[in-house]
Amino acid sequence: MTVPASRRFTPVTDRPWAALLALCVGFFMILVDMSIVAVAQPQIMEALEASVSGIVWVSSAYLLTYAVPLLIAGRLGDKFGPKTVYQVGLVVFTAASVWCGLSSSIGELIAARALQGVGAALITPQTMALITRIFPPERRGAAMGVWGTVAGVATLVGPLLGGVLTDAFGWEWIFFINLPVGLIGLVLAAVLVPTVETNDHRFDWVGVVLSAIGLTALVFGIQEGQTYDWAVWVWLLIAGGLLTMGLFMLWEARMRGEPLVPLSLFRDRNFSIANAGIASMGFAVSGTMIPLMFFLQFVGGMTPTRSALMLVPMAVLTGVLAPVIGRLVDKVHPRNIVAAALFGYAVALSLSAWLMKPETPVWLLLIPTFLMGVSSAGIWSPLAATATRNLPWHVAGAGSGVYNTTRVIGSVVGTAAIGSLMMTRLAVELPGMSMERHEGQHVTRLPEPLRDGFATAMGQSLFLGAVALLLGAAATLFLVRPGHQTGAAGVKSSDS
Repeated sequence: MTVPASRRFTPVTDRPWAALLALCVGFFMILVDMSIVAVAQPQIMEALEASVSGIVWVSSAYLLTYAVPLLIAGRLGDKFGPKTVYQVGLVVFTAASVWCGLSSSIGELIAARALQGVGAALITPQTMALITRIFPPERRGAAMGVWGTVAGVATLVGPLLGGVLTDAFGWEWIFFINLPVGLIGLVLAAVLVPTVETNDHRFDWVGVVLSAIGLTALVFGIQEGQTYDWAVWVWLLIAGGLLTMGLFMLWEARMRGEPLVPLSLFRDRNFSIANAGIASMGFAVSGTMIPLMFFLQFVGGMTPTRSALMLVPMAVLTGVLAPVIGRLVDKVHPRNIVAAALFGYAVALSLSAWLMKPETPVWLLLIPTFLMGVSSAGIWSPLAATATRNLPWHVAGAGSGVYNTTRVIGSVVGTAAIGSLMMTRLAVELPGMSMERHEGQHVTRLPEPLRDGFATAMGQSLFLGAVALLLGAAATLFLVRPGHQTGAAGVKSSDS
């Protein structure tokens, strides 16, 4: 049914691009922090005498506490105002970053990263919800293009800054750098971001508890399975997590009040398919970063800075092409862009896996990063614009929360699954060797007899990410043209 005039787009600011710039500061900080940590992982493992499993949890704890509150964070933005919740998220994230840098054990760092995830969860849905409020549907592709450019720049700055800071000052400074950025973001948000109309909500606490228990059980079981030799209780934990998530969906479908996940959002085909696409991208990107960095440093003998430089072509191309493709997606069928880009990223990962050998020259390893950069530009902002374009303003926070939760759940499961596969393949390729034996030692290139097996295990881990991307590409072939391209009279909230 057509949305009433009272729910159609009305401008809330005469400076939408300035507001977008302010919002992108928080978004930029979150993305930089994720990529910074990836580069410094070997050094953190050495400094805090951590195991591979512990290092994986530095990423997974952040992603898990990022994913679980995202749904309610979107509702909080609708109820108390996205600007207010965004600012609270900046404070939490910045304070947690300082705690990360002061951590003296792997357990403390994991706890601080978990608090960082809560801050990120408060920030993310507000950025997309506010874009929906300050830009009309026909201009959201261009706005999301800028959003995608920020992602590309963050991808470039994160590894480079992480490498430089780690080499020059120590891994702690990859977290301390967030303090000035967070303070600047708070000032810009106060001055430039508009206060928008709110919509009162009741909170689905049963849904929050069920989703938290289900996700935690699922991720812990997948990630720790190899550590406990896939004991029966691990499989029971995974099954329990799946069952709890099933109960969560059943509760959401039957709830008479306001569910945590309004399943009516999924009546919009593009919203549903965009969620499938972004889950596959989150799975691949977050999960493959660990084996890639381990290969470059342990097999290639690269410093953190040099290994970060390997990602420069990808980040530059994403940053340059994202605004161009963002404008294009306002006019072109989203299926043509997104499906091709997901397929291209899958090809790039497969090529990287095939090239991950000790004797491969550095210039050859750069080829797949070029393809990753071009593909990324056709995924992040086009999918986000397609997912949110038809959403009425009163469910913008919930829709943004669901979309970002799907992305982060993909990242959580991808990090856990690919990390688990990585350790499983290491046990096969290098029987008797344990990465835990290197705890507390200086991070150096592996002895030559170990490099082939280690490189093979890292490369094999990347193929799982490629498979996820191929599934995402297949799903996005079913995207349909958005309403503004077909000349529809009004935005439809039920089907399109």
